[in-house]
Amino acid sequence: MFAEVVFPLPFRNSFTYKIPKSFKRDIQERVRVIAPFGRRILTGFIICIRDEAPDKTDLKEIIDVLDDEPIITGSHLKFYEWLSEYYLCSLGEAIKLAAPYGFEIESKKRIISDKDFCASLLGKEKNKESVKAKVLEILSERSQVSFPSLQKLTGKRNIYSVIRTLASEGAVTVLDELTQNKTKARKQNYVRLVISPDQVYDNIPILEERSPVQVKILLELLSKKGEISFAKLLKKTKASASSIASLQKKEFVEVYEKEIDRKYLESYTEKQQQIIITDAQKEIIEEVLPLIREDEFKPYLLFGVTGSGKTQVYLELAKAAIEKDKPVIILVPEISLTPQITSRFINTFGDSVSVLHSRMSKGERFDSWRRIREEKTKIIIGARSALFAPVKEPGLIIVDEEHDQSYKQSDTMPRYNARDAAVMLASYAGCPVILGSATPSIESMHNAQSGKYSLLKLPERIDNAQLPVISLINLLKEQKQSRIETVFSRTLLDKIEDRLKKKEGIIILQNRRGFSTQVYCSDCGEVEKCENCSVPMVFHIGKNTLECHYCGFIKKVPPACNHCGSLSIKFFGTGTERVEDELEYFFPSAKIKRVDSDSISRKNSLSKILNEFGKGEIDILIGTQMVSKGLDFPRVTLVGVIAAETSLWLPDFRADERTFQLLTQVSGRAGRSRIEGEVLIQTRNEKNFALQKVLQNDYDGFYLHEISLRKLMAYPPFSRLCLIEFKDLEEGIAKGAADDFSNNIQQYRQKLRITPVSPALISRIKGFYRFQVIVKSLRDSDPGGALLRKAVTESIIEFNKSSRYRDIRYIIDMDPQSIL
Repeated sequence: MFAEVVFPLPFRNSFTYKIPKSFKRDIQERVRVIAPFGRRILTGFIICIRDEAPDKTDLKEIIDVLDDEPIITGSHLKFYEWLSEYYLCSLGEAIKLAAPYGFEIESKKRIISDKDFCASLLGKEKNKESVKAKVLEILSERSQVSFPSLQKLTGKRNIYSVIRTLASEGAVTVLDELTQNKTKARKQNYVRLVISPDQVYDNIPILEERSPVQVKILLELLSKKGEISFAKLLKKTKASASSIASLQKKEFVEVYEKEIDRKYLESYTEKQQQIIITDAQKEIIEEVLPLIREDEFKPYLLFGVTGSGKTQVYLELAKAAIEKDKPVIILVPEISLTPQITSRFINTFGDSVSVLHSRMSKGERFDSWRRIREEKTKIIIGARSALFAPVKEPGLIIVDEEHDQSYKQSDTMPRYNARDAAVMLASYAGCPVILGSATPSIESMHNAQSGKYSLLKLPERIDNAQLPVISLINLLKEQKQSRIETVFSRTLLDKIEDRLKKKEGIIILQNRRGFSTQVYCSDCGEVEKCENCSVPMVFHIGKNTLECHYCGFIKKVPPACNHCGSLSIKFFGTGTERVEDELEYFFPSAKIKRVDSDSISRKNSLSKILNEFGKGEIDILIGTQMVSKGLDFPRVTLVGVIAAETSLWLPDFRADERTFQLLTQVSGRAGRSRIEGEVLIQTRNEKNFALQKVLQNDYDGFYLHEISLRKLMAYPPFSRLCLIEFKDLEEGIAKGAADDFSNNIQQYRQKLRITPVSPALISRIKGFYRFQVIVKSLRDSDPGGALLRKAVTESIIEFNKSSRYRDIRYIIDMDPQSIL
């Protein structure tokens, strides 16, 4: 028997392996295996088993099988094949999304050097700038190093031939190391009684004289119904392990190993409320229910204003899916949305809810994955990766806040959009999919208007709550009237003071972290930039450091300008830390908390803040876009926005859309009860069209204006984009590689629109210079994007064959959400 195996590597083809006799009985398709690949050992996925022997006779054998049963179903394999084809990655890279987190096995090479020998060879090298000289320089200082570390330290990728030469000379030894699973099932020792309660009482008089501690142990076991963890038993009884060992010898107790389920628990809780379904909600539920019951695919766009009860619709539809014994996948874009929506589903479905997101520990994620696979849970809630949970046949898929750009994977291949992938997964699984939002993306609304999706509407808030009154505060006018206090207008400060007196909740949005967004010299004008990235560093007052939010580089605040030596260092721009600092000055008695990625790094810290805010223990919540979505607190009556233009300045065709969505969403946090809500947005550009539509709460007007501009400029949804980026530590190499690729793809210029090679808007990140080519195909002539994918794929293949830069790093991003 032979297996076709794919690996999570950028190779489009599969590789054939012999199946050893010992595995033939148990091996199946779609399980993970350990197999040799070149000089390494990797985890791969079997996609096909066949009896026929291929032409090659020198095939390698599979080393081990990791799964007892397939990690994906047959219908899901088609989904991963689509994912691979559409996002231009290998099938192995796509299927890796389905594997449990931290469960890869691979071999890694480590270089052991003779430092003295390497130093002597370095002394003999004539060209000190050669690759060999750079390698020897590192190896003469370090006794051991991994290949990736050596590549990073030398700034050279092609070091393998040099290492082979040095190994033949005896200067280095290369060792293979097999990594173990990063995550395993957690086990603990437990103690249980093996005699009856009557026998315990019969033996107590005898034991009391000789060992009263043993009596304590037996009584504790009786109170715990005969079973307790070894560690807890010792702590409760203040006994020693020898006492338990003595009872074990007498055959009174048994010590055994038990697997522990690491279940993630949100500390945020809400009381379950009796909710009356509105007529509008009922109408939507009745439309979708038949499709859940009949296992029929249909995509819906649920367009409901903020506070209209979309979550209750999700709950009612989830009940119908579970009645059919079908699991439900619910995607949320931000971790900040998870506590509230999870609490509401737990109130309804109890232990049937599992969570998957990056704030969980590796062990919790692994155990969550196993619970889902073993069908012990029916509701899966999480960020974009939850879409790939091992659900065999989902009965319903929900994508909440479908417009959010967080659904786009931008770090690793495949660079998928979870919203679009959810629609495809639902089509393969045969179930309805609901995309919900108060501010649908232009693409999704266009799909609804053109009939590709069915449009469902919730135009009014529940419980007779009214949409908030929105006002724009013109900072230029306020400045002329001397009504500006640091970053606040006097108007906003007065409103905050009024709401504090009434004991009502306040949310303040500033979509920038840190204290000041730039540090510059007022004499020479130079801005303090990151050493690795072409971006200004951000001042964090709490740590008194400058930080790069792209690569994480941190340094101390310079006492003088690094360029001219002047002491005239100035701080410019406003982040959440400064807003917090200013509010503490203006309202010293108010309880203020900040919500951004700096302040909620600890586990459950966000849940704790939300609990306190809901109870009224926190008066003002300050945050980035984390506070703009999903938060539902009836006590919030005022929302303030420090700067409306933050995202308007970005040179991106989606800038207006994102600004409108962010401001509308954060406005929706106010007035979710019978007390009228108010929103104050500070701006220097009050006549901007997007801001005016926010002011009027007019999504339809904004959509009609934006869609006409998109059509005029042939932007999505009227076209499909693919961004190809080349990056290298040397600017000339990155530019040359992009030029070579651009030359290859020019053969398609009659059918596609191809931009000239240009540096990325942020031209350097983590030391790598970045150059881009954007390829656009019109949907009228290329409706499925097949021509675009063919052009990019064939041009990359030709580039890899003929370019002198074929070893360079490049990314292919289909449907990019950002070109920064």
